[in-house]
Amino acid sequence: MSTGERASTAHALTVLAEGQVEIQGRLPWSSNATFLAQVCHGDTTLPAVYKPRRGERPLWDFPEGLFLREVAAYRLSEELGWGIVPETVARADAPLGPGSLQRFVPADFSEHYFTLFEHPEHHPALQAIAAFDLLANNADRKSGHCLLGDNGRIWGIDNGLCFHVEPNLRTVIWEFSGRPLPTPLRIDIERVAGAVSRNEGLSELLSPDELTALARRANTVAERGTFPDPGDARRSYPWPLV
Repeated sequence: MSTGERASTAHALTVLAEGQVEIQGRLPWSSNATFLAQVCHGDTTLPAVYKPRRGERPLWDFPEGLFLREVAAYRLSEELGWGIVPETVARADAPLGPGSLQRFVPADFSEHYFTLFEHPEHHPALQAIAAFDLLANNADRKSGHCLLGDNGRIWGIDNGLCFHVEPNLRTVIWEFSGRPLPTPLRIDIERVAGAVSRNEGLSELLSPDELTALARRANTVAERGTFPDPGDARRSYPWPLV
């Protein structure tokens, strides 16, 4: 990450963490309450996606507080150095109570994983998202959760169903199955496997068992060195796919 990118990220995090939040409206096509917000801090106004805890639909396999997993996904992405997840913070004083605020990514919303995969130049970024989902144990990587930003960068959003202690991967990204994990990704994963238990940013969001499972997955992915096969296809894909 360049010095300019680091400064931009730090500024966005400050705005999200300290700015005044004003809800603009509810975003469609989400099973949980998700809002477009405007966050103002000094001379900066930043659009953001706000996911309040009170708007979460209860799930039998995940505890409440999915918004904290959104924040944990961002911190894991940063620990890896991959920049997959837009800047995300937890706010206790947001308009509808505690929740996550994530920088809204201006994107071409006609594009998604299935269309992006048709272009080989996007494959490295999509492989990074696939590897990230292996570590995070993402149970809901739909095609529409891969965004092509207006600067050509591909982002992975909607990461609330991550970090379960049991194998729970459900994703549309299976085209890389059996291929070798790119060496730079493998090196980063090995590093994270040895450091994740000491990561204070993650330990305040995930349980000890979840951190242990994350480290175990990282070790497994690094040792195998290939993208896995989907196995039981029925259980390996989210629904809907897009």
